Amino acid sequence: MVAGAVAETKTSRLEQLLPGGKGVWIPIDHGASDFPCPGLEDLEQTIRGLVKAGVNAIVAQKGVVGRYHALCEGTNTAMVVHYSVSTRHAGEDQSNKVLVGHADETLSRGGIAVSSQVNMGSPNEASMIERMGELNRQAHHLALPSFGMVYARGEHLNPVDGDSTNGQIHAVRLAFELGCDAAKTTWIDNDSAFEAMTACVPIPVLVAGGPRTDNTLEVLTRVERAMALGAGGVCMGRQVFAHPDMVNMARALMSIVHDGLTAQDAMALHGL
Repeated sequence: MVAGAVAETKTSRLEQLLPGGKGVWIPIDHGASDFPCPGLEDLEQTIRGLVKAGVNAIVAQKGVVGRYHALCEGTNTAMVVHYSVSTRHAGEDQSNKVLVGHADETLSRGGIAVSSQVNMGSPNEASMIERMGELNRQAHHLALPSFGMVYARGEHLNPVDGDSTNGQIHAVRLAFELGCDAAKTTWIDNDSAFEAMTACVPIPVLVAGGPRTDNTLEVLTRVERAMALGAGGVCMGRQVFAHPDMVNMARALMSIVHDGLTAQDAMALHGL
């Protein structure tokens, strides 16, 4: 494939995943690392609900994408294959996310992009950085967008003095410099710090949902604030698939991210 054709194909895939540079992505890869997991017992039902809500992307392990990608055909929802995994049973090695596939199986399984994870500050940080770089190299030659789930949370974390993001701004910058087309970040309850983090890279920064909570208004207000501070959308799992009204929760996120609604207006519109 010539360079121009590669760029055109990748651009069209990015626009599908992040229309206008914004996206609502729902990761459902949790079952590989931690199961049983509320909301993921019936994957087909969950995926059908997310497609009904019109979310831009579902991020899942390759077996899930291969089995259920047909549910997304002809819709506005695409699937991203997350190639990193570890399980809760790994003891001290639990934070070490290994790669479990190659970018060249993405399209045949029904995905249009790849995803990998780095836990910055963990004992295995160097290996995870190498894996993300390699997966992104593979994706580059296949015109596949790359997504980085990057977390600054390991025991060796050593933020620069005065870094009010506690290293998360460095994690986002790392994802960009390793070739990611979008990055997932944690919420920082500090406007100037969060804005600095989204401004430090020219790629969309999608905010994570954090620990599961029953306070829907709090979650949606956080998303409203994040968008005002430069976020490109959300990559939010448990707050959505474990919500008692998953479909309308996802629709509310779409309304905030793509239509600019406030959290309260989105809740009222979708009956939350």
